[in-house]
Amino acid sequence: MIVPEIKKGRYRHYKGKDYLVIGEGCHHETREPMVLYVPLYGEFRIEIRPKEMFLEEVDMPEYNYKGPRFRYIVEDEK
Repeated sequence: MIVPEIKKGRYRHYKGKDYLVIGEGCHHETREPMVLYVPLYGEFRIEIRPKEMFLEEVDMPEYNYKGPRFRYIVEDEK
């Protein structure tokens, strides 16, 4: 499966909170592509998630939602 390049910028999680994607990386041992991002609330610490999971479509009937886990909303200003 070819995973597209991810845009830097602001994304909205399906639960409604915003996150700033700051870049991509890969797992040191497995070479699995990862997304580096910062939640724009709370501790503002850098977090990582497998890129495939970041970009996946979810079906969450408890939130009455079906679509991307994270939705791109604003480009990075740099």
